[in-house]
Amino acid sequence: MAMKWSVVCLVAVAMLGCLCVAQNWPPFSKPAQQPFRPNRQPPQQPQQPPYQKPRNPSKDQTQAKQKFETPLDWTYPLDPKPEPKIIGSSEARTPVAANSVRAECRENMVHVEAKHDLLGIGQLIQLEDLTLGDCPMSGFDNVNQVLIFESPLQSCGSQLRMTTDSLIYIFTLYYKPKPLANTPLIRTNDAMIIIECHYPRKHNVSSLALIPTWTPFSAAKYAEELLYFSMRLMTADWQYERAGNMYVLGDMVNIEASVMQYFHVPLRIFVDSCVATLEPNINANPRYSFIENHGCLIDAKVTGSHSQFMPRSADYRLYFQVEAFRFQSQRGSDPIQPQKTKLPIHTASDFPAPLDMIFITCHLKATTIAFPIDFEYKACSFINTWREAGGNDGVCGCCDSTCSNRKGRDTTQHQKPANIWEGDVQLGPIFISEKDA
Repeated sequence: MAMKWSVVCLVAVAMLGCLCVAQNWPPFSKPAQQPFRPNRQPPQQPQQPPYQKPRNPSKDQTQAKQKFETPLDWTYPLDPKPEPKIIGSSEARTPVAANSVRAECRENMVHVEAKHDLLGIGQLIQLEDLTLGDCPMSGFDNVNQVLIFESPLQSCGSQLRMTTDSLIYIFTLYYKPKPLANTPLIRTNDAMIIIECHYPRKHNVSSLALIPTWTPFSAAKYAEELLYFSMRLMTADWQYERAGNMYVLGDMVNIEASVMQYFHVPLRIFVDSCVATLEPNINANPRYSFIENHGCLIDAKVTGSHSQFMPRSADYRLYFQVEAFRFQSQRGSDPIQPQKTKLPIHTASDFPAPLDMIFITCHLKATTIAFPIDFEYKACSFINTWREAGGNDGVCGCCDSTCSNRKGRDTTQHQKPANIWEGDVQLGPIFISEKDA
C-alpha cells in the first residue's frame, strides 16, 4: 500500500514540473501581415551574351602551335615491338639453274648425261623416275654420280622436224617422281627437259653415186652384236668434239675412245694399240706405234713427251692425249721416230703448204665391267713411273718387258672369251704443221 502511494506522488511531482516550465516560455503570436502593393514594372529578364560563332578547335590549336618560336619535337612514344627471333641462317636463296643435264649429239645417236642430283637441291632422285622418252637409263656412272641415256636418233619417242637447212631430232627427258617408300608423299615436282640435235641437210641432185674423196677425222666401227666403237678429236676441256683437225707441233691432240653398248650390260673400253701413218693403211711406211703391249702408251718414255691416258671418268669411254708430231721424211722404207720440235702455236690460216697429214689407227677392246683390269686389259701411261688410268698401277709393271697372257687364258681369235669385243678404228686425216720463226 505504501508503494502505491509512492508512485502517485511521483506522477504528481512530474506534472507540476511541466507546468512551471510552460509558464516561463514567451507567448505565441501570429506574424504581422504587410499590406498588398502591386508591382507596376515588368519583370526583368536575364541578359544573354551576344551570339558568337563556335570556334573550330583544330584551327585554334593550329594557330596556337604557330605561336611557338620553335616547333615541339616531343611525341608520344610508339608501342614497343618485340624483336623477331632468328633461328638458323636467314640468308635468302636466289634460284639458280641446276645445270645438271648434258647432251651430246653424235653421228646417228644422242648421248645424255644427267646428274643424280637432277634438281640441284642436294636431294638425289630415284633412278627409275627419270626416262628419255619411254626409254630407261642405259647405265649409271658411280664415280661421277651420273645417269647415262643413249638412244638412236629414231628411238625413245623422238620427233623429227625439218627446216630449210637442218634436220632436228627432238628428245624429251621426263622426270616423274613416285611417292616415297610406303607413303603417299611426293617432295618434288615433275620436270621435263627438251633436247634437240641439229644436223645439216645435204642435197645431191646428181644421178651418179656419191663417192667420198677423203676420210673423215671422226671415225667409228660397228662390232658384232651391235657394239659401236668410236674415236674423235676433243677440245682442250674434253667437253666437246673439236671442230677442226689442224695442229701445230707442241699441241696436245686430245682423243676420246668410246664404246656404245646399246642393250648390253655396262662395258669398259681399252685402247690395246695405236699406230700413226702417213696414209690410211696400218701397214704403210713410215709408221709409228705409240701404244702397244696391250695398252702401254710408250710415247712419253720414248720421246720425253707429255702423252698420257687421262684418269677414267666413265667405263665406256677413255681419254688419251698425244703430243703433235711429224715424220722426218714424207716417204721412207724403214720405221722412223717422229719429230717433236716445239714451236709457237698459230692459227690455221698461218699453216704453210704442203701440210703433213697423218692417220691414227687403234685397236679397241671392250669387256664387261665385271671383267677385272689385268696385264692385257689396261691403260698405262709413263709419268715418271707407270700409272694406270683406273688406279690399278700394279698391272703396268710389264710395260717395260712383255705383257703376256695370264695363266689359264687364251685370247686367240677362236678361243676368245664370250664377254670381250674388239675392233679397229681409224682417225684422220690430222694435219700437223711447223711454223718457221
